[in-house]
Amino acid sequence: MKSKPARTKKRSGSAAAQRRSPKLKQAEYSDGHPLDDLQYLETKMILKGDRFTSVDSFLEFGKLVKRAAKNADVGFSRKGFKESRPRIREVLFLDTADFSLYNHAFILRRRQDYVDGFAVGDPEIVFKFRHPDLQKAAEMDVRPNISGDYRVKFKAEALPLKDQVGGFRLLYSHNVEFPLSAVHDEDRTSMSTLLHILPALRTLKTSKSGRIEIVNATAVEEVLLDLGMLDFGKGMSAKCDISVWRTRGDQKQLVGEFAFQVKAERRNDLHAIALKRAEQFFVSLQFAAQEWLSLGTTKTGAVYRLKGNPPNAHE
Repeated sequence: MKSKPARTKKRSGSAAAQRRSPKLKQAEYSDGHPLDDLQYLETKMILKGDRFTSVDSFLEFGKLVKRAAKNADVGFSRKGFKESRPRIREVLFLDTADFSLYNHAFILRRRQDYVDGFAVGDPEIVFKFRHPDLQKAAEMDVRPNISGDYRVKFKAEALPLKDQVGGFRLLYSHNVEFPLSAVHDEDRTSMSTLLHILPALRTLKTSKSGRIEIVNATAVEEVLLDLGMLDFGKGMSAKCDISVWRTRGDQKQLVGEFAFQVKAERRNDLHAIALKRAEQFFVSLQFAAQEWLSLGTTKTGAVYRLKGNPPNAHE
């Protein structure tokens, strides 16, 4: 494996997330590198897919965002975003026929950007280990065995509670992203290739002769619009966006999502007042958007459950 420069340890969180997230126990990966620490807080709100039928639907939700921001004393501006147009990406989830990856908290997907109807750029591979246990998520070394560059992101993901509005739960997502062109193996769908490229999967008891395939034979079309900037004060701001996932072909609306992400060099860089405003905004938006919410699911979960065969998710 090509050696990489040491990664700067970064932390992030929300006021409640900081209280709920235990400190990592001192440990290291097999090569002696210290465990990755949290770098991002990504806040996600999963929405009913059938609410989104046009760009106007996105902008209608934007009005709820503006109202919730005002209630939480959070700035919201669409300056520089009013002329934004939706972006299109194709998302393919890859797994074994029995969902061995997802059943063990792994997610593997390929993303492809489209501009004016045509694929552009190198498809991106996103591999993640997502788990409610911070220590388990940190200890999973997601670094790939490739010769090119890659980017590791360790996130605390805040979502609404599964059964009611007004609170949130945390998942920890240890991700790595790299271009598909970095995979030089001829057979990219064999488990042998996958185990070579992604050593973390060697924790699975799976045969090297197995294969991966597109989950539920479904290609997802993501339509995403940048809504504007949220300003929580004390130097903390975040771009927010809204998206809808639908199946290619029959254009079935799966789910929508409102999201924003905060990144910081150190946890203490995020001022307590700003973090409290972010938390209040997230709760306020849940109440403002109750008719839009799809509680107890994730975008990934919606794809895996398309054919009524629910996997053993860790979400």
